[in-house]
Amino acid sequence: MSKKRKFKDREGLVAVLFFIPFGILFLLFTILPVVISLVLSFTNYSVLQSPIWVSIDNYNYLFTQDDLFLVALKNTLTFAMFSGPIGYVMSFLVAWVINSIHFKKFFSLMFYAPSITSGLAMSVVWLYFFSPDRYGFINNFLLQAGLIDTPILWTQDPSKIVAVVVIVSVWMGMGNGFLAFLAGFQNMDAEVYEAARIDGIRNKFQELIYITVPMMKPMLLFGAINTISGSFGVYEIPMTLAGSPGPENATLTLVGHLNDYAFTRMDLGYGSAIAVILFAMTFLVGRIVFKVLGSKDE
Repeated sequence: MSKKRKFKDREGLVAVLFFIPFGILFLLFTILPVVISLVLSFTNYSVLQSPIWVSIDNYNYLFTQDDLFLVALKNTLTFAMFSGPIGYVMSFLVAWVINSIHFKKFFSLMFYAPSITSGLAMSVVWLYFFSPDRYGFINNFLLQAGLIDTPILWTQDPSKIVAVVVIVSVWMGMGNGFLAFLAGFQNMDAEVYEAARIDGIRNKFQELIYITVPMMKPMLLFGAINTISGSFGVYEIPMTLAGSPGPENATLTLVGHLNDYAFTRMDLGYGSAIAVILFAMTFLVGRIVFKVLGSKDE
């Protein structure tokens, strides 16, 4: 066996050894829970009794008799449809702007800080802004300016709480994607831009469309997956702002519905069925995004 072959085999062995700890943790805390949840979704199970096989009864009840599930599904899709794309685009644009100015580290920290702070804590801060009484920051400003006569019920009016949740979700969810985008911008090869200018690229917008976006597909994919996971898993923000399920069930989400059955009513079988539906939705949208942003050979 040649020295080159021995070196490659040693490299492969080292790679496997480094992968084993992650592989074990991924198997125990990701793959195994998904499989167990899938199996439990076909059972009637609580912590007080052994699982009883009920086939597809949980799914049948979920789609035909559980009206709150359909409400939670609609709310989740609404939150995801607005907060996901808006947060994704804004985090990309903010990263693009910050990358081109001075004091990048300072502004990056200021922008990223909310994403590493507890969603519950940040929602309490935002609750001060959107408080439905006259002492809330926004209501007080509008009253002092003479724009309204009575306080707006931001967190008690079903027609307004959705917009509030979307605003807070976008603000809190931009950090992770922003960090990936900023890293991508900072790793761009300056020679590529110089060559593009010689070939006819005249301004920053053309650079962004024709050079930056195509070269940043891996970061765009990573940011998209994070955004999808966060937007479909929204729970803490609406729960803190308006409680769950909120006024006229306006803030009830799939995660909130799951928590109600699995951890309040201790119906783990039915809760697992809701979790499987949520997982399937997230996985399906993720695959679509992967097909769009992934490389052709993947």
